[in-house]
Amino acid sequence: MPPRRKVTTFNKARAIAWLQDGVSKREVGRRLGVSHSVVIRLHQKFQATNSVLERPWSGRPKKTTQREDRFIRRQALQQRGTTANIIRGQLRVATNTNVSTKTTRRRLYEVGLRSRRPAVRPRLTAAHRQARLAFCHNHATWTRQQWADVLFSDESRFNLHHHDGRARVWMRQGERYNNGLVQERVAFGGGSIMVWGAFSFRHRTPFYHIVGNLTGQRYRDEIVAPLVLPALHQIDLQAVFQDDNATPHRARLVNNFIQQAGVTRMNWPTCSPDFNPIEHLWDELDRRVRNNHPPPRNLQQLLQFLQIVWQAIPQAFCRKLVNSMRNRTAEGIVKRGGHTHY
Repeated sequence: MPPRRKVTTFNKARAIAWLQDGVSKREVGRRLGVSHSVVIRLHQKFQATNSVLERPWSGRPKKTTQREDRFIRRQALQQRGTTANIIRGQLRVATNTNVSTKTTRRRLYEVGLRSRRPAVRPRLTAAHRQARLAFCHNHATWTRQQWADVLFSDESRFNLHHHDGRARVWMRQGERYNNGLVQERVAFGGGSIMVWGAFSFRHRTPFYHIVGNLTGQRYRDEIVAPLVLPALHQIDLQAVFQDDNATPHRARLVNNFIQQAGVTRMNWPTCSPDFNPIEHLWDELDRRVRNNHPPPRNLQQLLQFLQIVWQAIPQAFCRKLVNSMRNRTAEGIVKRGGHTHY
């Protein structure tokens, strides 16, 4: 059943005026968008009280005034990391009004403010923001075809055991440490695997497992030469290679090799994983591996699952990520080089 529509005081006064002018109750209801029975009750109430105002509501009155409600909201907006208990203390000092922490939270809920975990992103200095903004301006007019010629690449690390700090379980009082309700953890995630991958609008490179530390020489000999160059040739002559500013990527021998190969390299801003669509591809890869039953039991199985799922992800998903680049740069301009929601 749809919720009952509340008639405002202004519309109640209009209804009484129409009735006094001889308009029928059904016509008044049609004009206000309510049933004629609502108009009948309104008319009866007006005849009995000679007023359209609501009677005083029953129940306990609010402990805070509108001014104190504004104070609570202002403290939360000025100090985003504060707690309801601290705001409660500040209200007591400022206005000598003592309310509970629950009441303070309720006042914040009423204006749409709720406590949430903050997003975790790299720290951006003024130089980082300026470089990010310049990148967005330089690529603001790029077409989808230009972005389709970009080969996006990156490394990622996958742990054998995944620990979700936001996991929740249903439990009764006193069951906190019962078997099946405790989230067990393995030190260092039980081991991890470092991988490299790259994709474009139409193509995807093979999935490469990085064993040990990645140096500039290994990056050139194991990744750029055998994997990146063939992938760029598959795209077209206008292909552009994207990689971040990690130390192995910017080694002098790597820069010289890429320059001699005639590869066009994108000038990527530092601390900008939100601009790289491959980060969402890594998330999708990890999500699909975690949803596999049974989960991988060792690092070898984890690597096999990653390789299988990497090939199984539809290319349409990759095309959707590439098409998001125009929105990413547009949002970067709006945020003046700050963090985006990607």
